[in-house]
Amino acid sequence: MSQRPQALFAMDPENVPQVFPPEVLARLRASVDIDPALVVRDFTDPGVRDALARTEILITGWGCPRIDEAVLDAAPRLRAVLHSAGSVKSFATPGIWRRGIAVSTAAAANALPVAEYTLAMILLAGKDILAARERMRADRASSGWGVLPGIGNYGRRVGVIGASRIGRRVLDLLRPFDLRPALTDPYVDEQEAAALGVPLLPLDDLLRTSDIVTVHAPETPETHHLIGRRELTLMPDGAVLINTARGALVDHDALVAELRTGRLTAILDVTDPEPLPADSPLHDLPGAFLTPHLAGSQGNELARLGLTVAEEAARLCAGAPPAHAIDLASLERVA
Repeated sequence: MSQRPQALFAMDPENVPQVFPPEVLARLRASVDIDPALVVRDFTDPGVRDALARTEILITGWGCPRIDEAVLDAAPRLRAVLHSAGSVKSFATPGIWRRGIAVSTAAAANALPVAEYTLAMILLAGKDILAARERMRADRASSGWGVLPGIGNYGRRVGVIGASRIGRRVLDLLRPFDLRPALTDPYVDEQEAAALGVPLLPLDDLLRTSDIVTVHAPETPETHHLIGRRELTLMPDGAVLINTARGALVDHDALVAELRTGRLTAILDVTDPEPLPADSPLHDLPGAFLTPHLAGSQGNELARLGLTVAEEAARLCAGAPPAHAIDLASLERVA
């Protein structure tokens, strides 16, 4: 690879200045030759064919078009795809790996704000914030100072579903607190769980014993409605379900039925479908706390994603492999 390889952006153009603000773009351009004004949204556009033919590093992001065999044929010099977001499933095809092209993702950088959101919600849920909010709405007054039994974050069991990048970040962030995390993940064994510092439980046992359950598994055919009617009934009265993964991991009809009983509460940053229809009962149920898919990188956090790509580009130019490479074999079981 040349000292300053030719690179090309492929994403929604409006994302470039957000993910690559001036200081981050300067870091990137120290390693690669790239024109921030040329951003590809359609690989079939004749105007980008010459640039694609010269491209050694493709820098992708949200809105990247599918990289199929025709695109790969048009980019014979392509050596790496550096993704400035999380999942590559929407655009990456197996031909990329078959041709020996390295694929890197900024998923680890994007995992941090999701884990931070999750930590905040776990701590707030332990204080029974949802119920307190509803009481104050109804009473239009504070009950004053007093000890509320049954709430608090001392010794509360937190069940983490999925040792994904985000799930592991959550476990890291929970360490300073007097909480009792546990993990369920079919791809993790007892030795790895011990290294993570948590007990490994079957899903049913984790649901039965957790005060707060937080979902961090990928969306695959096996995880569709992973949390359904049967699983929700296993959760103890007063338990809280947090979902920042994908909406389809939770059966929303079953969840609505449980929330209507008042037995459980749910904090949902993702829904199925997304966005929710205006008439969804989740908008009005007092036990549902909805946020509009904002746990991931937002605002100034986007620059962290661009910085990850700039660092990966520098590694490639120095002859080192990507630090955040993703291989085809693991693609089916990651987000």
